[in-house]
Amino acid sequence: MRLFLMPGMGHCGGGVGPDRADFLAEMEDWREKGQAPEHIVATRAANQQGRTEMARPLCPYPQFAKYTGAGNTDDAKNFVCAVR
Repeated sequence: MRLFLMPGMGHCGGGVGPDRADFLAEMEDWREKGQAPEHIVATRAANQQGRTEMARPLCPYPQFAKYTGAGNTDDAKNFVCAVR
């Protein structure tokens, strides 16, 4: 079992953080391929057309997404999962 929290997401959506993630695909891979997710990329759309405004990795608890210190903070590739 793994717990993935969505920091900054409002109840059922919205908020300042990413609010969309494809959890079903990750669960399918875990069940069908035996590959537990190391992280799940979550996004927040900027408008109704679906342009991505922000992407962040969701890390399994107790890990959290830590900024690497370089690059755009709205890009998931500039974060790593770390333990406090």
